[in-house]
Amino acid sequence: MPATATESLPIASADDVVVVRQRVRELAIMLGFRLVDQTKLVTAASELARNTLQHGHGGGVQIVPLLNGSKKGLRLVFEDHGPGIPDIALALTDGYTTGGGLGLGLGGSKRLCNEFSVESEPGRGTRVMIARWA
Repeated sequence: MPATATESLPIASADDVVVVRQRVRELAIMLGFRLVDQTKLVTAASELARNTLQHGHGGGVQIVPLLNGSKKGLRLVFEDHGPGIPDIALALTDGYTTGGGLGLGLGGSKRLCNEFSVESEPGRGTRVMIARWA
């Protein structure tokens, strides 16, 4: 599929997390991302896909190629209908975890991207948007 079309991928299993990571890398390469920028975007995508599966009980991601003049990028929008995040500021704090990990996932993903936003409502799910420019 060309790097100009929006894609939607499900996140319902560990295999889906791998597919998201692979597709994001493929598109980043097609759009001309340098290796370091590919790695940052793929790392953030992998973490957010895993969060969507583990904490959101599954959902999906929309992958949107971006073009701003000669500048190219990718926007990823992860959505789930899980329990939501009761305190987003706390969830972004390094070291805070509800899943037994290192507590670097959400905040780390934010640091790896040029754009980042989180919307969440307890009991209704979470939407995380990231974007990285090549």
